Amino acid sequence: MKDEIRNVISGKSQVRYGANIQATLNYLKTSEGTSALDKTNKYFKLEETKRLKQYIENQNFWVSKINLNNYVSEGAEQKVYLKDNKSVLKLNDAIYYLSWVDYLINLLLNNYFFPDTAYKLLGFFENEAVLYAVVEQRFINATEKTNLHLVEQFMVSNGFQKIRSNDYINQELGIILEDLHDENVLTNNGILYFIDTVFYIK
Repeated sequence: MKDEIRNVISGKSQVRYGANIQATLNYLKTSEGTSALDKTNKYFKLEETKRLKQYIENQNFWVSKINLNNYVSEGAEQKVYLKDNKSVLKLNDAIYYLSWVDYLINLLLNNYFFPDTAYKLLGFFENEAVLYAVVEQRFINATEKTNLHLVEQFMVSNGFQKIRSNDYINQELGIILEDLHDENVLTNNGILYFIDTVFYIK
């Protein structure tokens, strides 16, 4: 599985809705070598965002209009808008991540592990000088409150260990998955749907 994940991140293997994510990721990783800054430097992401904007311009990858009247909710990392009765749009500024590369890897990992709630990268949107990735995701209607004990059972059965309240790690794969509380994992007719994942590579 580790080789499969490595191939997905590198673009050698495909996942659902992975093409746009992989193309953007590969551009950033290729151009990353021109930066003299370490990822932990606070200016690294500013430089990376400039390179990303250049890519967006070159690829005509701007999302020109978002119907802000269809606002549903927001958390620290993203704003959610209803697209139709089948899907939602999520605007994410990658605030949880040191880099856009890490955010894009998170999308690929989500689509690899949870294809039923795969993210489709539609492009990017800028509002009040903040750059957002615009992703489309299947709308999941929660029919019951999520039992976090069942979430833990599911994660453990798939090789993840709980490290604190709602955070898990797969030591073999070197992957951390955080924030699996009952608003990020919904239950529809007894089936768990992971709608807001925060993956990190250790």
